[in-house]
Amino acid sequence: MQEIEEIMNAVDRHEELFKNAIPMIASENVTSAQVRLLLASDLSHRYAEGDVGARFYQGCEFIDEIEDRAIKWAMELFDAEHVNVKPVSGVNANIATLFALTSPGDMMMALSIPDGGHISHAAYSVPGLRGLCLKELPFDPKEMNIDVDRAVNAVMEQKPRLIMLGASLFLFPHPIRELRTAADEAGSTIVYDASHVLGLIAGDKFQDPLREGADVVTSSTHKTFPGPQGAMILCNKALGKTIDRAVFPGTVSNHHLHHVAGLAVTLREMMQFGESYAAQIQRNAKALAQALYQAGFDVLCEHKGFTESHQIAIDVRDLGGGDAVAKRLEQAYVITNKNMLPWDSSPDKPSGLRLGVQELTRIGMKESDMVEIASIMKRLLIDEESADTVKEDAIALKRDFQDVKYSFDSRAAYHNPLKLNSIYK
Repeated sequence: MQEIEEIMNAVDRHEELFKNAIPMIASENVTSAQVRLLLASDLSHRYAEGDVGARFYQGCEFIDEIEDRAIKWAMELFDAEHVNVKPVSGVNANIATLFALTSPGDMMMALSIPDGGHISHAAYSVPGLRGLCLKELPFDPKEMNIDVDRAVNAVMEQKPRLIMLGASLFLFPHPIRELRTAADEAGSTIVYDASHVLGLIAGDKFQDPLREGADVVTSSTHKTFPGPQGAMILCNKALGKTIDRAVFPGTVSNHHLHHVAGLAVTLREMMQFGESYAAQIQRNAKALAQALYQAGFDVLCEHKGFTESHQIAIDVRDLGGGDAVAKRLEQAYVITNKNMLPWDSSPDKPSGLRLGVQELTRIGMKESDMVEIASIMKRLLIDEESADTVKEDAIALKRDFQDVKYSFDSRAAYHNPLKLNSIYK
């Protein structure tokens, strides 16, 4: 049918775009060939309500084996006492965790969205659904991080039931240790949303939230952690049963079994390659930030090395604002996103641009390639060269990076399903 052909053609065009484009959305990554094959397996058709060894359906013998291994490998990789791999998204993990650990009317503290907080930390999202009283964590715009002294004082004075750390714009480690003492005195639980930095944590970079004092770590599994879309919750044994009940049957019926299989493989990849991958992400982020700064961009936090994560934040008000700049870059096949900065009030017209290097790193780019990307952006946005001219050079750069690295199959094609299938014939 013509309508089906139109869908297939749209997918083909999408594949062609990302085959040629420079991908710098900080919340995305690409999976290995093995994972993509698992995502297309028969597991995608099946149900396995319940827990390993205690399902409500038959035919789950091998599903149990897969989920059991994913749990054990996650416990080993993150040195976690308890792991739940059922949440189907980072927001789902946050919903389950907040419903497990709070009651309506409780107070919660988190970063505001302009200060970097994720939408699921905001009053109109999960906290509002749970009926929580939400207070903002104090933030230092110059340091692009939580203001430790003011935050400690706020926790001691207001005694929130729950403190949500982690962020969507997340340049530097959050002060977990400093807040742990205050949280203990206030009777607060600390939840750390690691969605953006889970891969850096797996590679022993950035910070170690469980050892630093977080009670629970929630995370999606497809940003710096290069797995399939989904999520995990890590916590201590004391909270394990409470978290599990909030996930199933609380907020998840059947979890996505093909994603659990893909997660298991990605966990093994990160156990093998995570340290070198995370280290290269950090080197690439710093190299790109430095090159952009030298090119004349207003990259935030130059005084502290720009970033310790995969992300870079740029104030592009002088270039037309985040919305206009992101659209201009897209014309040249450089894929980024507009982003609010602490002084912004409108999510539609923010002053910031957020860049992420995790996918560029996953396909093998190094520091010298970051310098070339900075040059491409300068030519387009500062020198005002035509988008068509700059796009040709973006495509030429990307041409040499069509394989997924840091995986057990170095031949893993980036965007070609037919080639993927041929590998495993």
